This record gives sequence, C-alpha cells and structure tokens, in this order.
Amino acid sequence: MVLENEIQSLPKTLAEFMLWEPNDGFKYEWNDGELIKFDGMNKKQVYIYNVLNKLFSKKGYIEIGSLVSEYDVKLTGIQMRRPDIAYLTDEQILQGRKGEDVIPEFVIEIISETDQFYKIEDKITEYFKAGVKVIWNIVPEHRLVYIYTSRKTVKICSDNDICSAEPVLPDFAIAVNDIFTEK
Repeated sequence: MVLENEIQSLPKTLAEFMLWEPNDGFKYEWNDGELIKFDGMNKKQVYIYNVLNKLFSKKGYIEIGSLVSEYDVKLTGIQMRRPDIAYLTDEQILQGRKGEDVIPEFVIEIISETDQFYKIEDKITEYFKAGVKVIWNIVPEHRLVYIYTSRKTVKICSDNDICSAEPVLPDFAIAVNDIFTEK
C-alpha cells in the first residue's frame, strides 16, 4: 500500500515536477516525462566547486554574476536539468527572481563514476540546443576536463593544460592540475 501511495505522489508533468518536493534525500532532473534521480554533489565535487568559486571571485566576476551549484535550468517545455555548476549574470538572477526561466551561458558538470556516457552526451546536446555557449565536463577520476564550445568542438585538457570559459568569461582560466591540487 505504501508503494502505491509513493507512485501516485510522483510528478507526471514538468509543471508538477517544478512544484514537487522529494522527501527521499535525492535530487532529480526531468527529461520529457522521465524522472532522473541523482545524489547531488559529493565532497570531491564540492572541493572542485570551491576552487572554481575562489577563482571566479579572484578574477572579479563576482561583480557581474555568480557561480551557482545545482541550479534548476528549464531547457525546454519538457526538460529541467540541474548542472553541478552554472554561471548566471546578475541580470539573469533578477530575471529568475521575477519567475522567468534563464539559460546560463556556461555550465560545469563534474562527472562521477556512476554517470553514463550516453546520458552525458544527451545533456551536452540539450544544453547547446537551449543556448549554453561553454560546457566543462570535469572528470576527477582521470583528472581531465572536456571543454565544449559546440557539439563538434571539444578540447580535452589534462595536467598543466589551461581550461578557459571563453568566450563567456574570458579571464576565467585555470590549469587542470590546479583544479585538483590541494592548497
């Protein structure tokens, strides 16, 4: 009987999903009727977010926007994703406050061991279709960063290669080793 109640309480539309508050400790995305469960950022991912957030502040970008973790991004009328990190301008934050849906131009996904390749590719496609201009896929287990500026243009960075968020944030650049090295 409990299982039946739980099934009935799951959202059936994006509108229902946007109002839904899960109580199981997980976070969710919505993709054309599919409810996608994930854990949220783990401690390694929070460390990476912290490193990038400090760089963001040091470069002065805090004056024009914010790096936001797990922000609800409504890509289309049937898709809501939560990138691990999204850059929002102050203007976009104000638009969001007014209830408008905004698309960040720069998003970062920190890939975990449980992420599936085809699901990652789906997200890349969805992000670019929605208007994202730069995507970083950070792979901590291999100390790699994949930088996409289109579906066909990707730069794979390792070691001392410099990761850049150009053209969205031209001075937001960091060596891969600096993303992972404890300071």
